[in-house]
Amino acid sequence: MIRNIIFDFGNVLARFEPREMAAMFVSDPQDIELLTETVFDRLYWNEADAGTITDEETKTAFCARLPERLHDVACDIYDAWPTLLPPVEGMTALVQELKAQGYPLYLLSNISNKFADEYRDIPSLAQLFSLFDGLVFSAPIGLVKPHCEIFEHLLTRFSLNAEECVFIDDSQNNIDGCEAVGIHGILFDGDAAALRKTLKERGVL
Repeated sequence: MIRNIIFDFGNVLARFEPREMAAMFVSDPQDIELLTETVFDRLYWNEADAGTITDEETKTAFCARLPERLHDVACDIYDAWPTLLPPVEGMTALVQELKAQGYPLYLLSNISNKFADEYRDIPSLAQLFSLFDGLVFSAPIGLVKPHCEIFEHLLTRFSLNAEECVFIDDSQNNIDGCEAVGIHGILFDGDAAALRKTLKERGVL
């Protein structure tokens, strides 16, 4: 029986669209493309998610690849990104419904120390995350999905039984990781109505 619901964050609860974020700061199509590819390069973001690179080191690294005229705006984009994440349609309502029905809710996200340090100062995120019984962000603990260790960390930290948990994520690799430790997985494709149907089929809702 499913007793605990675990959510990923990016592109599950909130849309993470680097090109859209860059376009909020510049209008030239070539600049948008360059800033998107450089500021949001997984070369840096993977390290940030693992907690092995600081914000300042990230900025220094991507500025070294950009023309000087774009240095300030690139840093502005990086500083602002946690505030630029619109909700995935229908997902906040689903979280609220699950909470109202008494399900313990948990968040498990590959995400930077910057986000972990700043989300409380962003009213929309602070309100959303207040619905959760536990939050696990990768960078502060130095563990990342899809490795089994981060799922085991969550289970141990909150005294959960894997077979009583379901994890919702938009990456098949992460679903494979959770299932390797016995957590049920649901691959999310952006459709909240379809997710609701799947949860009902599994005895939730």
